[in-house]
Amino acid sequence: MQEILLATANVKKGKELREILGEGWSVKTLKDFPQIPEIVEDGDTFEANAVKKALTLARLSDGLILADDSGLEVDALNGAPGIYSARYAGEPANDANNNALLLRNLADTPDARRGAQFRCVLALVKQGRHVQTFEGICRGRILHAASGENGFGYDPLFVPDGYEQTFAELPSEAKHQLSHRGKAMRQLFEFFNSNSL
Repeated sequence: MQEILLATANVKKGKELREILGEGWSVKTLKDFPQIPEIVEDGDTFEANAVKKALTLARLSDGLILADDSGLEVDALNGAPGIYSARYAGEPANDANNNALLLRNLADTPDARRGAQFRCVLALVKQGRHVQTFEGICRGRILHAASGENGFGYDPLFVPDGYEQTFAELPSEAKHQLSHRGKAMRQLFEFFNSNSL
C-alpha cells in the first residue's frame, strides 16, 4: 500500500482527498502530527502556497507529500477572495462568516455577472524535492443564498456550469468528477501512472 502525507489540517479537505485517492493508499494528514506548527501561507499564488507547505513537511518525511492550496475566484470581485478564501472574513477562519461576506459583497451583482471558479493547485514532493504541480479549475456561478448541507467552504453558494445544484447539494461522487480538486487529482494519477515514484 502506497503511503502519502496530505499537508492539511482541514478535516473536511482531508476526507475529500481521501475519497478521491480511493483504496490502495495509506493516508495521513497534519491531524496525525499535532507537534507540527502551523505553516504560514504567505505566497502570492495558490502554487506558491502549495509548494511551500509540501517542502516544509518534506523536512520531516522522505515519503510522498501532497499539499493542496485552493480557493474561489469571483469574476465580479476581480478574482477575490482567491488565495485568501479560507480567511476572507478574517480570523478566526469560519465558513459561515466567509460565505456571509461574499454574499454581502455581491449583493448588488446581477446573475449575469456572478460567474466564478474554484481553483486548486496540488504540489507533490518526494525525498525533499519538488516533483510536480497539478492544477484544476471548475467554472460556475454564485447563488444569492446558500443551498445544501454537504461539502465545505463556499460549496453551498457555488453551482458548477451545466448544473442546477450547488456543490453542497451534489453527491460526493458527482462533485469529485466536476470539482477543481478532482480535476487536479486526475492529473496526479496520470503522473503516477507514467512515472515510477
